[in-house]
Amino acid sequence: MWLAGTAAPTIRNIPPMAVIDPNAILQGRSPGRPPVGVIVGIAVSSLCLLVSLGYAAVTGGAPFVAGLILALLPLGLWLPLVLALDRLEPEPPNALVLAFLWGAGVATLVAAVLNTLGLMLVTTSLSPEEGWYVTATFEAPFVEEILKGLVLFGMLWFRRHELNGPTDGVIYAAMVGLGFAAVENVTYFISAVEADLLGYTFLMRGVLSPLLHPLCTAMTGLGVTAAALAPRGSVKRWAAPLGGLAGAIALHMLWNGSTRWGYAGLSFAYLVGLCVLIGVSVALVRDRRRTVGLVTHHLTAYLPSGLVTPADLTMLSTLRSRRLARTWAQSVGGTGAARAMRDYQHGATELAMLHERVARGAEDPVVGEPQRQALLMLMQVARQAFLIRQPHPPAAPWSAGGATGFSPAG
Repeated sequence: MWLAGTAAPTIRNIPPMAVIDPNAILQGRSPGRPPVGVIVGIAVSSLCLLVSLGYAAVTGGAPFVAGLILALLPLGLWLPLVLALDRLEPEPPNALVLAFLWGAGVATLVAAVLNTLGLMLVTTSLSPEEGWYVTATFEAPFVEEILKGLVLFGMLWFRRHELNGPTDGVIYAAMVGLGFAAVENVTYFISAVEADLLGYTFLMRGVLSPLLHPLCTAMTGLGVTAAALAPRGSVKRWAAPLGGLAGAIALHMLWNGSTRWGYAGLSFAYLVGLCVLIGVSVALVRDRRRTVGLVTHHLTAYLPSGLVTPADLTMLSTLRSRRLARTWAQSVGGTGAARAMRDYQHGATELAMLHERVARGAEDPVVGEPQRQALLMLMQVARQAFLIRQPHPPAAPWSAGGATGFSPAG
């Protein structure tokens, strides 16, 4: 029943309003079983973050408070923008938190230690100024991009099913990069206060180059998601992540090394960065259209089951129509119905992504069948929940010809 165009049956004999765990189903884990790996990763990353901030507070003194506040300011702008990209096929919140804390905690702490050791080593034969330049240009990009990329490689290994396209890779990479940049900036701002260069440093790091780390790590994220969607046994499964990591390191080296050539070098680095940013933006737009097309393509096979209707496909095709559907559910059934509508939308999107992974050969259909059945069950139970108050709703504004698509399943 995995082929497009075949009628896929819904789950049978589900009692009305069956109790399920939507989060467990959407995350592909067993109900009642917490994501132990993610919890441990968050705990370790949080501990490393506390160590980094504690050391900065002790050594930085009074300027630490100003440095911390200024480092957090860019997050107020960029975090909402990154999360706004994650509305069509939302990623698990715990995975996003892990990505951010990994960048802010583990990657920052280990990078600080390794970069310091590298600086001490090169300054034994070079002047301090030359040592700083060599470390920043030739060591730091390797150390920092590998450390930031480790969490993405970990997701590729342990949570491959969460990586369904370029958007997912960019979102996780941006969370890692923003976390890393925020904590790294604390130390830079502390030093700037002591050197009376705080305004200039904030302009350079907080205003002109806040996306350096997210943009570099996005290269790794794109490579990781390309590998996640590659057929089993394909060379792309190992070549794409390594290629993405190499691109991240090269872009980082270009940015750090450009300082030697003054404004000309900095302008060239900005031009390259702008081209990369445009390329990533184009990839995100195309991926949004691809996701919508996949929902229509793969879920059409479920029309005979009654679990999905033509109007449902229309509703799932845009963020606006999804929002209108949740608003309708809220008006007729309250918060619970709105939550059920959101679960239905998320489950339908994940079902389409699962079909696409199988169609690409990235996932074994036998292995993916339990998840398919769980998503079908989630969608049917969610439909029961938002239809219980008003099984025959009036014409919905997102549907063509006045059909709502919200008729009882079957």
